[in-house]
Amino acid sequence: MSTVTPLTATALRATAFKSLHVPGTPVRLANIYSPLSARAVASLPQCKALATASFALAQTLHKPDEALTLSDQLSLLPPIAAVAREFNLPLTLDIQDGYAPAGDYQSLKGLIKVLITDFGAVGVNLEDSWHEKDGGEETMMDEEEAVRRVEAVMAAARELGVDDFVVNARADTFLKGGELDESIRRARRYLKAGATTGFIFWPRSREMKREDVRRVSEDLGGMVNVGMRLGPGGITVGELAGMGVARVSVGPQVYFAVAEIVRRKAEEVFGVGE
Repeated sequence: MSTVTPLTATALRATAFKSLHVPGTPVRLANIYSPLSARAVASLPQCKALATASFALAQTLHKPDEALTLSDQLSLLPPIAAVAREFNLPLTLDIQDGYAPAGDYQSLKGLIKVLITDFGAVGVNLEDSWHEKDGGEETMMDEEEAVRRVEAVMAAARELGVDDFVVNARADTFLKGGELDESIRRARRYLKAGATTGFIFWPRSREMKREDVRRVSEDLGGMVNVGMRLGPGGITVGELAGMGVARVSVGPQVYFAVAEIVRRKAEEVFGVGE
């Protein structure tokens, strides 16, 4: 009688997660940040995978996103990973820039192996801007460096037999004031390097135009993650599916929504408005 090892089980979950990335039928991720949020999301029958959001993780420690360290991440992940195992759901982790200096691909590979073996991770969100600020500003990563990092992540996963490890490679040049075309070009290279999806982050002060999202999806063959903005007036999941995208996430918006509910309930306790 054959037994399924933990690594084999992780590899199977990775394959299942990757198969969910279908242009026009996007996998939907309500990003989580704690065991409580993970359990609430995982309990929904529509939930197919769990995904963390680094910004929300940092908020739980009263830190800005750029101050979230690797040790912070590793301290927060065990109970989240336990929920993913309990519900037998794929778990993908937001690891920002990968927590390794430029050119140090061995450290990055080592981290990926820890995330796979210790937490059962089947994917990561990987950014091409440095998460630590230089002179008060987050700086873009050299493009060749960013490509090499995607390749290093995939190499590490394959060395453990997790061939279908999912990299959601974020292209931040548009976010940092560059042209959308530059982010599309970078994302295309990340896909070629082994990423499953490219993730073009919109500037927070700029409206996400439908024609731009449609162009991104067409240029990347649908293998794109779109950070959907919740609330009235935003592009709906149905619209994004119609544009052919393969993945939809919401970043820290679930965290902010929960914080708002807590505030409102506290107002009831204190009799605010009476």
